[in-house]
Amino acid sequence: MHITQLNRECLLHLFSFLDKNSRKNLAKTCHKLLEVFEDPLLWSLLNFHSPVELKKDNFLLGPALKYLSICWYSERVKVCNIEDWMKNSFQRDFCNRHENTVRDFLLQVCNRCPNLLSLTLSGCGHVTDDSILLLLKSCPKLRTLKLENCVRITDRTLQAVTLHGGALHTLHVDFCRNITQAGLQRVREQCPSVMLRAERSANMIPDSQPEKKLMLERAARKLIQL
Repeated sequence: MHITQLNRECLLHLFSFLDKNSRKNLAKTCHKLLEVFEDPLLWSLLNFHSPVELKKDNFLLGPALKYLSICWYSERVKVCNIEDWMKNSFQRDFCNRHENTVRDFLLQVCNRCPNLLSLTLSGCGHVTDDSILLLLKSCPKLRTLKLENCVRITDRTLQAVTLHGGALHTLHVDFCRNITQAGLQRVREQCPSVMLRAERSANMIPDSQPEKKLMLERAARKLIQL
């Protein structure tokens, strides 16, 4: 029996065991398998492990997407977590490309995936408050939002949760160094039903402009002299 003789349900089930590249390669073999690849029901879950994967054409974004995870930890991507004013020109150019890639991808999710239920972003140094705000507005069914080591996330995201996260049940903001205890407390007070976790976040050293750092250093020296 040839694989193309299987019915649509069986083919979808077989495709579900393959990774994105394998699905794409199999879809190139005949028109019927291409139709299976393009079936939205196949794409209810997506996992990405590098920024490069976001730019490939081996997946489909659509209203069937419910679970999305973007996590990367490579040595090169650690550059993205360095404060902007400390980066050299090469690092800045490298990070700009990542920022554009992540922003454009999340914009596509906002436009195409209104039924998203769960989003996990880990190690994504270029995810901004604006992207999360737009996503919360565009995906009103979102129940789980997990952010880990997303250094550009601030209290603006926490405020967006209180305003637009009506369906949220779970919020993780672990190792997000630029959120504060005040922001976390606001979520606890205004969204008591949300399971909030913020491991280390408000206890980490936040980013600050060089001018502010200089003022703090001067104030510390004065205290020492006194």
